[in-house]
Amino acid sequence: MLILLPPSEGKTSPTAGPTLDLAGLSFPELARLRTSTLKALVDLCTKNPKAAAILGLGPTQADEVRVNAHLRKAPCAPAIEVYTGVLFDALDVTSLGKPARRRLQASTVISSALFGLVRPGDLIPAYRLSGDVSLPGIGAPAAHWRDLVGEVINQTSGVIIDLRSQMYANLGPIPAEAASRTVSARILLEKNGKRSVVSHHNKASKGRLVRALIERSAPPATIDALMKTLRELKWRCELSESKKAGLPATLDIIVPEI
Repeated sequence: MLILLPPSEGKTSPTAGPTLDLAGLSFPELARLRTSTLKALVDLCTKNPKAAAILGLGPTQADEVRVNAHLRKAPCAPAIEVYTGVLFDALDVTSLGKPARRRLQASTVISSALFGLVRPGDLIPAYRLSGDVSLPGIGAPAAHWRDLVGEVINQTSGVIIDLRSQMYANLGPIPAEAASRTVSARILLEKNGKRSVVSHHNKASKGRLVRALIERSAPPATIDALMKTLRELKWRCELSESKKAGLPATLDIIVPEI
């Protein structure tokens, strides 16, 4: 099983820890692109007075530029503890037992405009770089990352559960060869018989979904097994096969209004 998660704009800055070691991150085949992206981001934030505007930051976010400028010397912590926000709060990794933490590490990856993909335990610093920011010298992040990230995804085995937003899915689209074992999940809020995508419910439900799956000792290996597992866990879900060849099926998770 592979669960693909989006990152978060919000991050907790580690106060202590080792400095960034790109060679120590998972998926070493991404090392070259990580090195070039890190250099471009640090150069932008140390040399370009328009860095804040390029990064899409407001006047009260100047500190984010300074954070990026010192990424090579910043302390690092496990990625799952650096990323914050509704999804990661709902996942609540600090309350997981050791077996579930090991399954989380083995089955989950987080998309990143700076690092491509990271495992939950990979040591990273807090940074600011959205998936739609075109860095000078690098260009559009989707074009920069998609081929190699797609190859990494294709090399995995078992069912793939894609929980990424479209912005981060563009950084590594599901390869056609892996589409038949992939579901692209949506969280739909049902109210008065009508369904809609709502941001808070979407993120919180995805966090709870990941937690529910990794707390089981035997992860599902196929889409059929995934559907069976979700129903056993009392999740209301519907699967729609794609009408286009080479695209994943859509898994709708229906949640009631809380």
